[in-house]
Formats: sequence, C-alpha cells, structure tokens
Amino acid sequence: MKPSAKVQIYSKRMFLVWLVRFARIFVFLRAQIGLKMNKAKYIVKSMRLRTLPLSLAGILLGLFLGTAHSQASAATIIFALLTTVFLQILSNLSNELGDFKSGTDAGSHTGRPDYSLQSGLLTVRDFRRLIIAAILCSCLFGTLMIWYSYGTLLAPQPLVLLLLGAAAVVAAMRYTLGPKPYGYRGWGDLFVFIFFGLVSVMGGYFIVCHTLSWCLLLPASAIGFFSIGVLNVNNIRDMDTDAETRVTVPLIIGEHNAKIYHTMLICGAWVLLSIFLALHAHSSWQWLCLCLLPLYIKHLHGVWTLSGRQLDRMLPLLVISTFLLSLFLGIPAVL
Repeated sequence: MKPSAKVQIYSKRMFLVWLVRFARIFVFLRAQIGLKMNKAKYIVKSMRLRTLPLSLAGILLGLFLGTAHSQASAATIIFALLTTVFLQILSNLSNELGDFKSGTDAGSHTGRPDYSLQSGLLTVRDFRRLIIAAILCSCLFGTLMIWYSYGTLLAPQPLVLLLLGAAAVVAAMRYTLGPKPYGYRGWGDLFVFIFFGLVSVMGGYFIVCHTLSWCLLLPASAIGFFSIGVLNVNNIRDMDTDAETRVTVPLIIGEHNAKIYHTMLICGAWVLLSIFLALHAHSSWQWLCLCLLPLYIKHLHGVWTLSGRQLDRMLPLLVISTFLLSLFLGIPAVL
C-alpha cells in the first residue's frame, strides 16, 4: 500500500533535512580529524579491506535472488552494498580498538604493521574519529538504501528496516567494544550466523522484493555456516593467545572437536545449498557452483593438516570461495 501524497512530501522534506545534517557532520569531521597523509596507509590497513568479500557474499546473493523476482533501482543496490562495506569497516575498526583497550591482543599483535594501535602508528583518538565516520556512513547509506527502495521512511517496513540497521551498527561495534563484548564470551558464532548469513542474504532479498520466502533460509544459513567457518579457523589459530583473555568455541570444545565442528559447518552448508538448488533453482546454470567444491575440500584438508599460524593460508581460501559461490548462485538467477 503506497503512502499518501502528504506523507510522501513530508518524508521527502525530512530526508533532505537529514541529508543536509549528515553533509554538515562530514564537513565538520573532515576539518576536525586532521589525519596526516602519512597515516593514510595505516588507516586503510586497519579497515581490513580483505574481509569485505565475505561480508559482500551474503548481500550480493540476496540482491541477485531478489532481482530474479522483482526490479530494483541501481541506487538501491549501490547503497545496499555501500552500507554493507561500511558496516564491515566499522566492525573491523571497533574490533581493533576493543582488543587494544582490553589488552587481549597485546601479546600476539605487538609490532605487526597491520595492527596500527599496537604498533603505535595510529592513536586511540584517531580510531574513535574513524569509527564515528564509519557509523555516519553506515547510517547515511542505509537510510538512502531504504529511501530508494520504498520512496519513504515513514511506512511500517522502512521503520522496521531502520531499527534493524541500528541493531546492525550496535552489533558491529559490540563484538569487542563495550562493557560486555559478546566476542569475548563465546557468542561470536551465533552473531556471525545471524548477521553474515540470515540478515545479509534475506535482508538483500527483502530490500528488493519487500517480502520473504521460507526457501531463503537455505542459502542464508549456508552463507552463515561458511562465515562461522572463517571465524572458527581464526579462533583455532589463536587458541594459545586467546586462552587467558576470551572464550571461544575451540577453547570450550578443544582443537580436535573444533575441527570436527568446522567440517560439519562446511558440509552442512553444502547440503543446504544442494537442497535449495534441487527445489528452487532459477536456472540450471546455478549448478555450476559445484565446480567450487574442490576448493572447499582443499580448505578442509588444510584445516585438518595445519595448526597455529599455518592456518592463516586457509582463511583467504574460504573467504574467496564463499564470495565466488555467491556469484555462481546469484548471477545465473537474473540472466
């Protein structure tokens, strides 16, 4: 049901008011941050741009599947991707600041140039300003995404999406920041499943179609399982340094059981994807995603044969494989 003309006019005015306010805030931040150019490369490193393919995998798959059923403006898609990018950057910046303030990574990251706070290349003040900028970008692009999708911010569905966006911002920051960071208490796997899997895939679909289908739980859960796998490999690798500072699933169940858990995640994801393709494939070309299966087998072999820092090489393999999987599943659906 479309909003009335008066509501549309009012929402447009409010949108323009808030857009001007955001612009003023950005100008203020630009004048106040005053970061020297020689810090730029350390800022980029702290953003951990290598993590973006995993965060984009879910939203891309959701957008592709949604576009197969409904039309979406280019602006909606672009702002959805930008929102995802800045939420991930916000999470990465918050994680490093949280680890630094709590001292959890002091032993393992000291002197590493990609950990700018531990190395003294950036200050806590720099990070706080960068986090504020990332929050503003996430909120601005998320609001624009909803606006271009619905044409208003005052209808029930846009309001619900705004609330979910606020929850995503809080979740991105609270992994290691705040008085009770859930990343230190063994809840990381659950939150990764929810936000990297369910919210990402189903949210991307919903912003295009304005409706949901139960079958989306299959690919959304699969992407969520793969994303948990990335976190699980990280946690297995860091078991020695994490033992005194945080609680993770590998520390609770042990390294061997954590690798069994990891195998169940990867295999379970493929079972869900197979069911989805068998019941709801939009195109036979989507089955080409099976050609990526050897990459996951190679990943599992590495997880079982390597340990400690040697597991680092298994992380990009799983991330890139999952990103490619979202493309192999999504692109044929819209062709």
